[in-house]
Amino acid sequence: MAHDHAEPRLPAARGPLSAAVQEYLLGAGPLLAPQQVTDADPYGDDLQLALYLCYELHYRGFAGVPADAEWDPDLLRVRAALEERFLAALRADTRVPDTVDEAVEALLVEPVEGNGVSHFLRDEGELWQLREYAAQRSVYHLKEADPHGWVLPRLWGRAKAAMAAVEFDEWGGGRADRVHARLFADLMADLDLDTDYGHYLDDVCAEALATVNLMSLFGLHRSLRGALVGHFASVEITSSPGSRRLAEALRRTGAGPAAVHFYDEHVEADAVHEQVVRNEVIAGLLEAEPHLAADVAFGIAATDTVEDRLAARLLGDWRAGRSSLRTPLDAPHHAPQTSHSF
Repeated sequence: MAHDHAEPRLPAARGPLSAAVQEYLLGAGPLLAPQQVTDADPYGDDLQLALYLCYELHYRGFAGVPADAEWDPDLLRVRAALEERFLAALRADTRVPDTVDEAVEALLVEPVEGNGVSHFLRDEGELWQLREYAAQRSVYHLKEADPHGWVLPRLWGRAKAAMAAVEFDEWGGGRADRVHARLFADLMADLDLDTDYGHYLDDVCAEALATVNLMSLFGLHRSLRGALVGHFASVEITSSPGSRRLAEALRRTGAGPAAVHFYDEHVEADAVHEQVVRNEVIAGLLEAEPHLAADVAFGIAATDTVEDRLAARLLGDWRAGRSSLRTPLDAPHHAPQTSHSF
């Protein structure tokens, strides 16, 4: 717990793209040319880790990497190529509803017989799978709300005021012990996981990295502000029922009170946030900038795309009786499993 605020160490590379970015950040080698990104798997370990390394420079950075690497022009050119590859794949693979109302209505419908990750964990998940889920999600939840904060300077009026109000709650309402990232660290401690920021970066799957990269992609580009609002809406509207199922899963498997509290907190908070996001953030944005409606709908739908890919990965591994992590939690922390290496 003492070091969870420190800069994380750079993770091991997962292929030529991430290796080149890693070596460049350490001053040990040149970057690949942007055109060398063209044939990379847009959802694969190598591209997703390379993109995560670039984005993390805008958050806490990495130990041994100069802070001014954040704005290195050569690195930004490579990042742009990685983003273009990822965004093009998302646009090609995502079915975008015709209207924002249609996209939001789809989020509000809870399937009678759900088969997602939270349903699985509630009904039949074991504690080891809940621990893995927390490790996978730690790359986001230990920076919870931060990616969405990038949109605040790009909004005004109703949308800005409402977005700031929700973010204020996410950041603890002025109390450090209630910051949601802090609550998630408490959850991890309750599950006997390491709470250091970035500790599990070597272990999480590409699909988990993609869910976080999507937020950074939308957040760091003013041109994608509508998509970030759509992503935020998707997270807040679906959070309350999913959190309720995860709290039930943690209670059933005997997790401690801090673990349960994180999701109980989201059941209550996000039920309120859902109304604010729908009626003030989205409505306020589209009142001021109606031309962003298609971007909002894309942001909602693209969130489904990456979350569905993560769910398929987790459930496929767990139902096959294997770890979803590149290194299982109880294994020595060194080389990834062969089955998940690049």
